[in-house]
Amino acid sequence: MDAKRPFMRLKELHIHFQKTLAALYDREEVNNFFFMLCQAFVNVTRVQLALRPDLEVTEQDEQRFREALSSLERETPIQYIIGEAHFYDLLFEVNEHTLIPRPETEELVDWIKSDLQDIGLQKPKIVDIGTGTGCIAISLAHLFSDALVTAIDISAGALETAYRNAEKNKVKVSFIQKDILAVAPNDADLGKYDVVVSNPPYVRELEKQEIKNNVLLYEPDTALFVSDDNPLIFYNKISDFAFEHLQPGGILYFEINQYLAEETKLLVASKGFKEVSLRKDIYGNYRMLKAIKK
Repeated sequence: MDAKRPFMRLKELHIHFQKTLAALYDREEVNNFFFMLCQAFVNVTRVQLALRPDLEVTEQDEQRFREALSSLERETPIQYIIGEAHFYDLLFEVNEHTLIPRPETEELVDWIKSDLQDIGLQKPKIVDIGTGTGCIAISLAHLFSDALVTAIDISAGALETAYRNAEKNKVKVSFIQKDILAVAPNDADLGKYDVVVSNPPYVRELEKQEIKNNVLLYEPDTALFVSDDNPLIFYNKISDFAFEHLQPGGILYFEINQYLAEETKLLVASKGFKEVSLRKDIYGNYRMLKAIKK
């Protein structure tokens, strides 16, 4: 570094990121990482950087960028480095206890939003099972301010994160720590609902080879994977729970494994639900399921 200039220019850091990460990520992905870090670390947007390429950072901020670069070399997800992720126009804290919210799950929220708006139900009662960051529950509470939203998770760490996310996004959600696999389907303490929604673990062990290291090495296994010999364990249990706890005409929504779409549909239909339907995500994969209680 130039001794007469104690601070490094952002454009120099940008070039350094591109050279260092070229073997791991494509150029546009590195650009996105760098611009996200600029926004998070020094509150400089992509447009501002383009207009002022000679912007400098302090030695302290430069060190933060270099530490982030080292983490990216280890394939740490950028959201974990920054500590937050966007979902449905809201901002969520993410950490080692939670999955990173994904665009496909936004599509599930969008489906629920559209249906509830069409129905025009007043004060809908909604439960999100396996809430993680709380992204589904909190987004629905934000969309429907009169809704009574409950979120369930087995992980205390995830629930603590989800609680902070609810406070950050100024919505009211009731949080319950329970293992859904151990809950009696007719557990009266959990009440009745108009909507049951879940994005449970559904990636089989045999599919691990398809998973990138930034997911495989960092996101919590218990929120991702199921055994090959019983991959629908959560769908079986949650379908039973939903049939007991949904009001007549209530709706069950799942995010699903694209490779097990038909099997999941048949399972849910066997529980007594009607109008079981699948929906594809923006990538053309069957990713969502909806069923109505008779």
